[in-house]
Amino acid sequence: MADQFTTGPIPSFDQPEPEPREECGVFGVWAPGEEVAKLTYYGLYALQHRGQEAAGISVADGHQIVVFKDLGLVSQVFDEQVLSSLRGHVAVGHCRYSTTGSTTWENAQPTFRTTATGSGLSLGHNGNLVNTAELRDRAAELGVKSRNGATTDSDIMTALLAASAADKGLEQAALEVLPTIRGAYCLVFSDESTLYAARDPHGVRPLVLGRLERGWVVASETAALDIVGASFVREVEPGELIAIDTDGLRSSRFASPEPKGCLFEYVYLARPDTSISGRSVHATRVEIGRRLAVEHPVEADLVVPVPESGTPAAIGYAQGSGIPFGTALVKNAYVGRTFIQPSQTIRQLGIRLKLNPLRDVIRGKRLIVVDDSVVRGNTQRALVRMLREAGALEVHVRIASPPVQWPCFYGIDFASRAELVANGLDLDGIRRSIGADSLGYVSLDALIAASEQPKTRLCAACFTGEYPIELPDDALIGKHLLEGIEKGVAGSAAPLQPAGYGAEDALRRP
Repeated sequence: MADQFTTGPIPSFDQPEPEPREECGVFGVWAPGEEVAKLTYYGLYALQHRGQEAAGISVADGHQIVVFKDLGLVSQVFDEQVLSSLRGHVAVGHCRYSTTGSTTWENAQPTFRTTATGSGLSLGHNGNLVNTAELRDRAAELGVKSRNGATTDSDIMTALLAASAADKGLEQAALEVLPTIRGAYCLVFSDESTLYAARDPHGVRPLVLGRLERGWVVASETAALDIVGASFVREVEPGELIAIDTDGLRSSRFASPEPKGCLFEYVYLARPDTSISGRSVHATRVEIGRRLAVEHPVEADLVVPVPESGTPAAIGYAQGSGIPFGTALVKNAYVGRTFIQPSQTIRQLGIRLKLNPLRDVIRGKRLIVVDDSVVRGNTQRALVRMLREAGALEVHVRIASPPVQWPCFYGIDFASRAELVANGLDLDGIRRSIGADSLGYVSLDALIAASEQPKTRLCAACFTGEYPIELPDDALIGKHLLEGIEKGVAGSAAPLQPAGYGAEDALRRP
């Protein structure tokens, strides 16, 4: 059964660290006459990089909401039969990587709640809240409890919206509840007939609006609009609530905008074929590489990327330095999250499960290896060793972001500060730790210049420690804040009923 899956880090002294992960991708569509479940499936497929732990889709037909979700990739959770059974004109989709709450079926999204009047509410959330404990206490005062052991800030938001919507309608409830929520959130949610989208006043995470011939789409990235044939209209503004129904699209402000878009989206998180704030992510990464070549030149024979996220910056470095670009590492495109524990031999091979060297290209060469970021340093250490074993004469590492010295509390799953290699070592200490001949990071000023965004409109907290949204005490924040607190409130679920009028949960695969 899906809820019996377990995940977690595989113990290994030589295991490369997981890449930085964002919490989720969200997608919503309002399109009468269209197969909205299939549109949402392809939208989520385009956003799969933003979360690989779970996926879900809710569909509303004007009378009820049906939710289907499960652990796994989008292609694993859904098939033709399931998608064909999800019929309606409004859909909400979500792919998850957990930064609040464990990887369980109960924490998969969209979340679902019913109001006191029996109306349904389905919600998908990308981001991370910083006043979760306060919201939990407010929900408790209203008599709202966790559902089936859910332990996410997203479930609490859904509960507060549903409780408030009982006597005033969902749109008005959102205008009253959203100003009380602090942190990073891009929301796509619906009742039985209307699609809603909202973005926190700082606009930390991206959210865009697109137009279909017979409807509207909202998505985490413009690439998802492209996949479903929607034309880009504009970004959902920070502090904006959008509602889409038979009366058309209407916009409301629930807070004054104070833009602080995530700079790390340009470095790693977003797809290269996405645009953020009018700037192509691919073009930004190429420009970062050019500036990196100016700031940290070195004599070498070949510039090679760590695929795939390091490729655009490596292209830019090659252009800026005049040193040829080449491919020295082959990535296995089919390696994702796995529930299979590797043998000791495989653990010792470490990074080779994902990357393997082209020895004929590497042998006898002085290499410049371009990567997007360094977190713990394990990946770069394994890469440098692997390249030397393949015959590289020199290995010079260049990083397309400044040193990551602080954790993110707005939706990126970095290591704790104590685990961040740049927090405990200076530049030469990091170089020696990973075994490189030289090491260079792009400067923060160069990274911001490459993004073509004003410094005042960007969040760079993971590089500077300057958090634009005030954080609570350490005891009131963290991935597992709600873990244990909710235990005993609701047991693990037996087979559940379709979510609709008066129904209390989502469909699950038997």
